[in-house]
Amino acid sequence: MQNNDYHIPGQLKAAILIGFTLLSLACIPLIMQLRFDFDFEKFFPEGDEDLEFFLEFIEDFETDDNFLLIAFTAPEGTIFDSTYLRRVADFAESARAFPYVDRVLSLPDIRLPYRTPFGIGSRPLVHLDQPERFQEDSTLIFSSDRFRGRLLDERAASSLVFIKTIDNLTIDQSGELLEIIRSEIEKSDLEDWHGLGRAFFQVEISRSQLVELIRSTIISGILVSIILFFLFRRWNVVLISLVSIAISLLLFLGFLSITGRELSVMAALYPVIMIIVGTSDVIHITTKYLDEISRGRKPDSAVYATVKEIGVATLMTSVTTAIGFASLLTSRIAPIREFGVNAAAGVLIAYITVVLFTTIWLSLTPTSRLLRDDRGRYFWYNAMNWLYSFSLKRTRAIWGVGGLVIVVCVIGITQITTNYKIEENLPRGEKVTEDFHFFEEHYFGFRPFEIAVTYMDDLGVNNYRALEEINRLEMHFREYEDIRSVSSPAALYRLLYQFSRGDLMGEEEFPPEEETFQELERFSRLARALEPNVLTSPDGMRARISANISDVGADSIQTISNSIMDFVDREMDLERADFRITGTGLIIDKNAQYVRENLIQGLGLAVLLVSILMMVLFRQPLMLLAGLLPNLFPLIFAAALLGWFGIELEAGVSIVFAIVFGIAVDDSIHFLAKYRLVRGRGYGVEESLIRTFRETGKALCLTTVVLFFGFLVLLFSQNPPSFTVGLLISSTLISALAFDLLMIPSILRWVERRSGK
Repeated sequence: MQNNDYHIPGQLKAAILIGFTLLSLACIPLIMQLRFDFDFEKFFPEGDEDLEFFLEFIEDFETDDNFLLIAFTAPEGTIFDSTYLRRVADFAESARAFPYVDRVLSLPDIRLPYRTPFGIGSRPLVHLDQPERFQEDSTLIFSSDRFRGRLLDERAASSLVFIKTIDNLTIDQSGELLEIIRSEIEKSDLEDWHGLGRAFFQVEISRSQLVELIRSTIISGILVSIILFFLFRRWNVVLISLVSIAISLLLFLGFLSITGRELSVMAALYPVIMIIVGTSDVIHITTKYLDEISRGRKPDSAVYATVKEIGVATLMTSVTTAIGFASLLTSRIAPIREFGVNAAAGVLIAYITVVLFTTIWLSLTPTSRLLRDDRGRYFWYNAMNWLYSFSLKRTRAIWGVGGLVIVVCVIGITQITTNYKIEENLPRGEKVTEDFHFFEEHYFGFRPFEIAVTYMDDLGVNNYRALEEINRLEMHFREYEDIRSVSSPAALYRLLYQFSRGDLMGEEEFPPEEETFQELERFSRLARALEPNVLTSPDGMRARISANISDVGADSIQTISNSIMDFVDREMDLERADFRITGTGLIIDKNAQYVRENLIQGLGLAVLLVSILMMVLFRQPLMLLAGLLPNLFPLIFAAALLGWFGIELEAGVSIVFAIVFGIAVDDSIHFLAKYRLVRGRGYGVEESLIRTFRETGKALCLTTVVLFFGFLVLLFSQNPPSFTVGLLISSTLISALAFDLLMIPSILRWVERRSGK
């Protein structure tokens, strides 16, 4: 038999096996140095003008997420309990000495100014040691919304401690601060508590990602082991495959550590992708090797034939998969770009490992321990014959159904929305998610909503006319049910005016006359002690209207924003000041717009690069139709699933299309490469097609089964974006296989007729 005397030196085999083993062992300590990172700022769209404005804006003020909210539920059902209030006050006092803390505010800290015949005095909002005055205190607190929803809930069943931290806490600083906070809470005997803020999100989500990474690796490994055993029925083959996949995963994680990468919120996808891609390569290589061995080839010759025929095709599929991931480089979001680059590198690492390590180990394993009986071969032989016959006799029906699927998918695509919500990205069943819902329900929530006012005259904000205008805008905010806890410089003067009249329980009003305003100006410092936010810039030329808004979704918030800006255009003096919505919420929400743009750009670039590779590989322009057209159907199907299931198109979900395109093209290249190889041996079109079905069709079905169940592992994820990615990709891969096996043959027949062959 041709090339049956091919020989690979034993020293080379030993060097490859030992080299990969030592490299993988060396990666273990490096992997222990990998760090998780969850930083909101990294999800800001780079190069955005609103982002540039926001970064300039916070230089005059502060970031809008530099806080921690800790709510303590009163054990007696009401906060008006001396023991409870004293414990809250003691905790707040201790918190002032915590590292990275700038300011602490709690209900017992509040003192209200009032006018006396002898000047300005003050009284506590809550009389801790005078329970007989609690009814009076309660009436005062609930007479306005200044404190309700901010420092206590509507039922007075809990109160919170507001902790203002330094800007841009790192994850290490957050971890240190939370450890101290938890320790102090244990000492305080305040058992039922809830936390919200940047530090909680950073630490808890990073911890959740670590658990997710370990869980997905274990479940994927077990599932792949079971599938490989049912496919090959030989534990030796399963062992070789699993060790190869494990080595590729270790090398990949070691690569991330050496290159200084940090694991982001999408890190849980890495083990799944590496295991699945590695398994796919192993199946193609191992299946071909065993076929060659069963035909009587010697091990080294079988390795040569496998690498020559399948190795080249697998290289092309690895490159196209890497291109699919690399298309994410068009994203403006840094973690998405990093994920694309890392995943692309992982695909190539898996290929190199399988082609070198797996094939050498297979060649050193006795043939009797690799081959199984032929009972399964007849099933695949008959199944592939049936598929070939169906594609030949039902061509019109296949394309008719394909057209109908497109129509139905277009209907689904029209229902896609980008109404991104924070809660949809929080891990299910975790305390951080439970606490987020607690604050959304009982307090003003987490999501910030800001308007920056920049003055263009010499007067700035500290004058009656400017603040009266801000007051009208703030009153307009109250018309929106979802906007809560509004703070502005005008609010301070409403409070002072109320106290100056001695009417602590009356309705807050802005001073009706400039003369009254001027009288209150000298007492404004007292009112600012009640407001934790910085609301005017040091030079007085900028003001800030700060609020919180319910987590109703990016599109819904955009509707509210448009309505507010319409009011600004009608009612505000735009010649004196510029009004602009800003804040982290706006910046994150703009990702929805860029996701759509970058998705089209990235896929367009990927299609172009894959087209070039196919031209180099097949050297026939019409073959591009067979390679690309069937792979557009899975993309359309994936998009339709978003609309049908009501899944929001956001940054984490957008990676689905890169993965689907990369993997779908793999199947096409394997099929076309085998067809071209058989055709080159002088066989006719139909004979080449049926041989391609029998050999490559089986491998495509097997790899799709592995991919399907592999991504299905993500359904166990607590992270909603990972769950969605698993659901979409698993569903779409089945459609990709069907489109490839049913449409490519009819396209090839048409291409061959056009070329006169």
